[in-house]
Formats: sequence, C-alpha cells, structure tokens
Amino acid sequence: MVVGGADGCRTGWVVCRRDADGSLDIRVVKTLAEACEGLSILAVDMPIGLMDEPIPGRACESDARALLPGKASSVFPTPCRPALACTTHSAANAASRKLGKGLNQQTFHLFPKMREIDDLMRGSRTLRRIVYEAHPELAFARMNDGEPVLSKKRKSDGFAERRKLLARHGFRWKVEPLSGAARDDVLDAMAVCRTATLIAEGAATRLGPARKRDRYGLPMNIWF
Repeated sequence: MVVGGADGCRTGWVVCRRDADGSLDIRVVKTLAEACEGLSILAVDMPIGLMDEPIPGRACESDARALLPGKASSVFPTPCRPALACTTHSAANAASRKLGKGLNQQTFHLFPKMREIDDLMRGSRTLRRIVYEAHPELAFARMNDGEPVLSKKRKSDGFAERRKLLARHGFRWKVEPLSGAARDDVLDAMAVCRTATLIAEGAATRLGPARKRDRYGLPMNIWF
C-alpha cells in the first residue's frame, strides 16, 4: 500500500509518498489530482467539507484548536461556501460578514487551493475514499506524546525539532532544496503522510462527527 501526504506550496503541492517498505519519495506537483495518482490514502493539509454559514463553524476545527493550546491559531477558520465563491477579499469578507462573521486576509489567500480540493472531491466519489483532511500541527503533537510543538517551524529550532520528531517515527529526510517548495512545506507534507499511514493502519484519530457532511456529501473531519 502506498500512502501520501500533501501540503500546498507556491508552485502547487509538495507530496510525500511512502511505500510499504517505508521508503519516501518527496516531489512537487502542479495539481492535487496528480498527487492522488497511485495512492491508497492521501492526507491533505487543506479543509474538506464546507459550512453554508460561518457560524458556528466546523466542529472538527473547534476540536483541533482545543488539542493545540498555544498553537490553536495554526487551525485557520474555514470559509463558508458563499465566501469561497468570491474572487476578492473584500467581497468574500462582506459575504461572510453578512452571514454572521468576517473573513481574514490569510484565509482568503488559501482560496485557490480550497477551490481546487473542493472541485476535485465533489467531482469524484472514488477520491472521497482516498483523500482525507489532516493538519500537520496535530500530527506533530501526536508524535510529541500529545504535546503541541510550540516552536516556529520556519525558524531553525522549530525546523530541527519537527525534523527530529519525524525521524523518530520513521520519516527521515536528508534536507535538500526542493524547487517550488519551502522546507517547512516539506515537513508538513511528511507529517500528514504519517497521518495517512495511521489511517491506513486503522490507528488514526478522527475529529468531528463521523457522519457530518456538507451539502455536497463531503465529510467535515480532521484526522491525525
């Protein structure tokens, strides 16, 4: 069984693939559809399943923040569907605010990736059995005996701490430049690849109700 983890990067998606023998292949692809090719499970650091209104929000996100004291801000608020359809931040913010809560600029910057995964999942029932939503900081906390990793991954100490955790759990990376992706993107892809491994083994934890679905039947769960 080949599993993988994907994280958005400036040129597309960085993907960490793990074969049955534990060997890793890390690459950058342009589309998430490419990332799915040849995989039994793909864990992705991007929301799947959207609310029609911004309040009360997705239960899985509230659960995730509760598990990450000191790191809760890493779980970005997922936009509601009417906001995701907008092409400017001002329009998205206005649409979301009209329904109860505004939308920040940081979340808006993720809209292209959110639309990509939403379109992909809505268009393929097969991929709904392959692609799972994950979150790297939850993955790192699990590797760290349940304690959130509070250091910043873009700084040398935070990068080293996360890399050491990954190595301890069988995900070793000889740090090399990867065209189109930052090195912290690679760490996140590796972290959610471990989540994919746990899902495949039946050992992952799911946040949010098992049967919770959005209007298109997409699940609203985060796995780690």
